[in-house]
Amino acid sequence: QVTLTESGGGLVQAGDSLRLSCAASGVIFRSNSYAMGWLRQAPGKEREFVAVVSWSGSSTYYSDSVKGRFTISRDNAKERMYLQMNSLKPEDTAMYYCSADTAFVNYVQERVSDIQYWGKGTLVTVSS
Repeated sequence: QVTLTESGGGLVQAGDSLRLSCAASGVIFRSNSYAMGWLRQAPGKEREFVAVVSWSGSSTYYSDSVKGRFTISRDNAKERMYLQMNSLKPEDTAMYYCSADTAFVNYVQERVSDIQYWGKGTLVTVSS
C-alpha cells in the first residue's frame, strides 16, 4: 500500500517563501522506479503540473509558471520529497498535491490522469 502525505502549506504574503514536504510509505522510495512530482489545483481550475524529480534526483522539470522560483528535490534516505517555493505570488494560491509515477514523461507531457499515486494535498494561500 502506498501513502503520500503532504505538509508545509499555509497562508503567506506575496514575495514570501514556503517549503512543502511529502512523506511516502510503501514502494515509492524502496523501488528505484518512481519519479515524484508536485501538481496544484486552484479553485475552479483544473489540476496542473508544477514540478517533477526523477528517482535519483538528477533530472528535474518545471512548469514555465514556476521555473526560477520553485525548486524540487528529494531525499531517498529520509523518504521525503520537497518543494521550495520562493517569491510566491497570489496566482500560486492552490491546493498542492504530491504524486508518484514510474513514468517521468507523464509529468513532462502533463498526463495528469495517468499519474499513479496521489496525496490528499496541502493548501497554499498567497495574499497580495
